[in-house]
Amino acid sequence: MTDPNPPNRRGRLALIGLAALFFIPLIVSFYLYFYTDWRPSGGAQKGELISPPQPLPPGLPTGDWLIVHLGEGPCDQACREVLIKTRQVRLALDKDVNRVSRVFLRSSVPPIEPALGDEHPDLLVRRAEEDESKALVAAFPDPPTSGRIYLVDPLGNLLMAYPADAPPRSILTDLERLLKLSHIG
Repeated sequence: MTDPNPPNRRGRLALIGLAALFFIPLIVSFYLYFYTDWRPSGGAQKGELISPPQPLPPGLPTGDWLIVHLGEGPCDQACREVLIKTRQVRLALDKDVNRVSRVFLRSSVPPIEPALGDEHPDLLVRRAEEDESKALVAAFPDPPTSGRIYLVDPLGNLLMAYPADAPPRSILTDLERLLKLSHIG
């Protein structure tokens, strides 16, 4: 009796099947990436990614990564909680703490509370007094009343945004990842 599938033919079919298992997913992914608008949902980041990154007008310090809190008027209890949260995030960076600065950007011009400087000696407070600072406040996507927290890269690009009630762990996770991958600042 003769075998209807000689060994040579079975080997060829096995090789074609193995090649198909490798190349079909590759071809499908190539097609989806280059010829459709489909992108996987979600991402590794915890905050809202600002894509493309927005260059900010001059007015913020450059050279360090910045955690910017945008606020309005005097710093009330909610504002103080956000500032404490940003301080905790910065201190939790441990060896990278010197690569990150905190900025409180105010859209109005109330006097700075003395207690704010005592509680947060590393905090840089900028007030929208001049046209340059007003343009800077206007460059942020949300109004100052939102109390949002932003991450700005050392080149002055706005990268990520977080709501005021975001868990500190989320901000810390994103910031650690950015610092690890960054060759600037």
